Amino acid sequence: MYKYAKVIINSETSVLDKPFTYSIPTELSEAILLGHRVYIPFGLGNKKIQGFIFDFTDVVDEKINYKAILSICDELPLLTKKDIILVKEMRRRYLCSYIDGIKAIIPTGITRGVKRKINECLIVKNPLSGKFINEKYETIMNLIKNCNGAYTKAELVNNNNISRSSIETLIKHDFLELTKVMEDRFDKRIYPNFSSFKLNEEQQIAYDKIMNSNKTKFLIYGVTGSGKTEVYMKILNYYININKEIIILVPEISLTPQMVERFKGRFGNDIAVFHSRLSEGERFDEWLRIKEKRVKIAIGARSAVFLPFENLGAIIIDEEHETSYKSENDPKYNAKEIAEIRCELTGAKLVLGTATPSVDTYYKALSGEIELINIRNRVNNIKMPTIEVVDMREELANNNRSVISDNLKCSILKALENKEQVILFLNRRGHSTFVSCRKCGYVFKCDACDVSLTYHKEENNLACHYCGNKFKIQDTCPKCGSKYVKYFGIGTEKLEHEIKMIFPLAKVIRMDLDTTREKNSHEKIYNEFKNHEADILIGTQMIAKGLDFPNVTLVGVIAADLTLNLPDFRASERNFQLLTQVTGRSGRGLKEGKVIIQTYNPEHYSITDINKFEDFYSKEIEIRKALDYPPFTDVLYIQFIGVNEKEITRAANLAAIKIKDLLINTEIQLFGPTPCEMYKIKEMYRYKIFIRGIIQYELSANIKKAIYAIIKKEFNNIRISIDRNPINII
Repeated sequence: MYKYAKVIINSETSVLDKPFTYSIPTELSEAILLGHRVYIPFGLGNKKIQGFIFDFTDVVDEKINYKAILSICDELPLLTKKDIILVKEMRRRYLCSYIDGIKAIIPTGITRGVKRKINECLIVKNPLSGKFINEKYETIMNLIKNCNGAYTKAELVNNNNISRSSIETLIKHDFLELTKVMEDRFDKRIYPNFSSFKLNEEQQIAYDKIMNSNKTKFLIYGVTGSGKTEVYMKILNYYININKEIIILVPEISLTPQMVERFKGRFGNDIAVFHSRLSEGERFDEWLRIKEKRVKIAIGARSAVFLPFENLGAIIIDEEHETSYKSENDPKYNAKEIAEIRCELTGAKLVLGTATPSVDTYYKALSGEIELINIRNRVNNIKMPTIEVVDMREELANNNRSVISDNLKCSILKALENKEQVILFLNRRGHSTFVSCRKCGYVFKCDACDVSLTYHKEENNLACHYCGNKFKIQDTCPKCGSKYVKYFGIGTEKLEHEIKMIFPLAKVIRMDLDTTREKNSHEKIYNEFKNHEADILIGTQMIAKGLDFPNVTLVGVIAADLTLNLPDFRASERNFQLLTQVTGRSGRGLKEGKVIIQTYNPEHYSITDINKFEDFYSKEIEIRKALDYPPFTDVLYIQFIGVNEKEITRAANLAAIKIKDLLINTEIQLFGPTPCEMYKIKEMYRYKIFIRGIIQYELSANIKKAIYAIIKKEFNNIRISIDRNPINII
């Protein structure tokens, strides 16, 4: 048995980001395991803190009197050996700390004491007898019998108008007793049966290639409505039958209700669901169900890739192109890369699926790193929707000042007359996107963020979409005092008001960040539209992909240029993906679909090549190659964030000088330092350095080390953010 353990301290402090050696007391030597969470004494005052067993050793400095581990926190280790390998790889790739990697793997809140919820519930101990046989007590006893021991005292009193004294009497005389019952904090609803379908020829070929190939990584490039989900289900069915486990990742919480409905309708209720809208207790219970091997299937957003399955058969990533699979907080991991590592560690297969592959993934597929599988037709030979592009410059020339073109207006009216449904897509929430003085040009901005405020009519305020601060409406300009204050631009809220004015008899609902803040609000809106309780669904990008509504025959894109204007080399790719995905919501049933795309830039290839991915890719990859951008290079994006504007400028300049020394004799380019596009957010100023080239992990680690040395030596209140191959560069 080992006498010493290497422990990772539960601390965010960068100087503590290393294993510390502790002795293992004799009484713990047989119980303590790799991955256990333990209590240890730390620092001069021997403060009792948590740590994680990362390794064991007998090679120590005999001159040091090592402190001993105090106790084990949990019966089961929270981390496996493979988890520890994964944490080390995350630290190497994403420049995060050990503890950041660990906290990505275990449930949020577990280090703060979140545990199983245990209730004291009433059960029948003995039948009533003697003077206690009466209607009052019989009612109580029957209620408890019929609920299978699920009532607490409080629930019985509050829900059934029963006196607490009556319950206490029955306990006192041994007719009732209290027992401890674990409460399951997860969805136990039974979903309607979702029948299986015989795969068509293309689907069967896709399935056979995945199951029969010696390769382990696959990209299913299938047009919208081609039945990729049915292929996923067939794969899942195979692995369940051989007692293997499967993780299915979806990019948006809004897609989770549909996936859950289908998979639970097919495979039953023993499926874990994992995403950020769950409470800490719900996340812990779902995680524990998997840890205790009570379920074999999990569906969830990005963080579900870490769920503690130990016998994985496959990880399936739907809509693999989505940017939400990349975390923008430490650890800044990419769920696709984490899935790839886990599949390599376990021998599982990785299946990526999308109608619009990311440029990076498709490049890997063409190079042979990933096996490419094409599904070029919709199921049942359903036609792709017809696409009409409306040049909004011509609408303006024809004196139409509405955001709704005449073509779209007529098409909506026709769909409503035919009892069909409509989706209207606008990737900007709020009522007006900025408020300005027409006399002097002053734009109302957030004091803390230096970005324009968005007007929200329903709440009657101006809101910052970065920090959440809200401000009262002002009728006069604070700069010049004029009353020529006007609201410019359009968001989903304003679009909703305009549509209701034009089509007063239509039931209109909206899905964006403002309408989905409450728990289960995504599911409520999804079900309302699915059940045709609404005619028109207006929304941002959360309605653009994955959702399947057979009665939707018209999709309208209100402003197809919004994403193109972002200062990011991926802007064209994102615009193409969004537009292609949202067009795929139309005509998925028996009726033919139509899409109307409104734009001020109808000649751009991200618009002209909709539903023609190969054409788009050939143009985009040439631009990337000419400009030396990914997938041909790597990008390292470094931000300096602080309250003192002069200090962050100086820190960024000192760091740039040091980094240039590290880049001597390489072809790697350094750009900056310059202010970030969003220069001030939440009272914090931000500077950036942008590095581009073939950047080895060792070099990026040396860059991080050099920057932190500068900050530690000269600056106290500056935060550093380093992101390898970031999704957003603003």
